[in-house]
Amino acid sequence: MQDFSHLLFANSPKMNKLKTVIDEIAKTDITVLIKGESGTGKEWVAQAIHHKSNRQGKPFIKVNCAAIPRGLLESELFGFEKGAFTGAHLRKPGKFELASGGTILLNEIGEIDISLQAKLLQVLQDGAFSRLGGGDDVFVDTRVITTTKDHLEKSMLEGRFREDLFFRINVMTVTIPPLRERKDQIPSFSQFFFDHYKQRYGKEVPPLSSKTLNLFKEYHWPGNIRELENAVKRIILFSDEERALRDLFRRREQDDMKPNGMADYYSNAPVGTKDFCLKELGKKAAETAEKEVIQNVLQETHWNRKEAARVLRVSYKALLYKIGKYHLNERKGFPGLEEEVG
Repeated sequence: MQDFSHLLFANSPKMNKLKTVIDEIAKTDITVLIKGESGTGKEWVAQAIHHKSNRQGKPFIKVNCAAIPRGLLESELFGFEKGAFTGAHLRKPGKFELASGGTILLNEIGEIDISLQAKLLQVLQDGAFSRLGGGDDVFVDTRVITTTKDHLEKSMLEGRFREDLFFRINVMTVTIPPLRERKDQIPSFSQFFFDHYKQRYGKEVPPLSSKTLNLFKEYHWPGNIRELENAVKRIILFSDEERALRDLFRRREQDDMKPNGMADYYSNAPVGTKDFCLKELGKKAAETAEKEVIQNVLQETHWNRKEAARVLRVSYKALLYKIGKYHLNERKGFPGLEEEVG
C-alpha cells in the first residue's frame, strides 16, 4: 500500500510538523529513533525518510526484533559463515550486508537482548562487524533507523538497554502522535482502506455511512491506524457495517476512556450495538476506578510494588498484571533525554 504514505502527513498539523522535520533529517545519514504507540505508522515514517534520502532506490531492509528468537537474531542481522553451526552449509549474509548502501529499519529495538547490543553498537560506531563463526571484519555503509513503542530510558535505567547504545541511536528522535490526537485523518484513512480492500477482495459494498465515520471519529483507537484498518477490512469482508462495529466494541481493550466518553459512544452508536455498549459502560467504569486506586497506591508507596501489593491485598503477580494492563509504568514518568517532535 505504497499510496498510503501521502495520506500519513495530510490533514494533521502535528503530522505536517513531523513531515517538515523528516524532510530535513532525510538529507543526512544520522541515525533516527522513531517513537510511538503500536500501529501509529512508525514503519511508514521510516520509509518516508528513506525515500526522501540520497539512498532512495537502494535497499530498505526491515527487521522485526521482537519477532525473531533471541538465539537467531545475531545470525539474522550479521549473517554467518559456512560451518558456524549445525546446518550452516553455506555462508549467508545478514540484514546489515543486504542493506549496505541503503537503510536498515530495526523495529522494536528495545527487544534486542543486551548480550547482542555491544555488537550492534560496533556497527553503528565503525560500520564493521564479523559474521557468526567468522573472524574477518565485514564493512558496510548502512543507515540505521530504529523504532520503539516502549520507554528505552526505563530499560536503560533497569540495565536492560546499554546507555552508550541508547545515545548512539538517539541522535534524532521523532515521536508519532496516536491516532486519537489526529482524528481529522480518520475519514481519509478509512476511505483509503475501504477502496483498497474492496478492490483486493472484489467485493461490492455500499460506501461507508456517515454514521460509521462519525463513530470512527469518536472512538479512542487504542490500536491506532492498524486497528482502523482491521475495522474497515471487516466491513468489506462481512458487507455489514453494524456487525463490524459490534466486533470493534467487543475487541476494544483498555483505552483510558472516561465514563462520560463511553456515554457519548452509547448515544452515537448504531442501534445494534447499544446493548453491548451499556454492558461495556459498566465494565469501563469499574476498570477506571480500579486503575485509579492502583495508581494512587503506587504513588503513595513510591512505586514499591511489593508494598503496594500488600496494601491492595493482592498477590505481587496480580499487581504486575494490572500495571501492565493499565500501562501504569508509562505514568511513572522519566525525564526527557532527547528532543522529541510531535
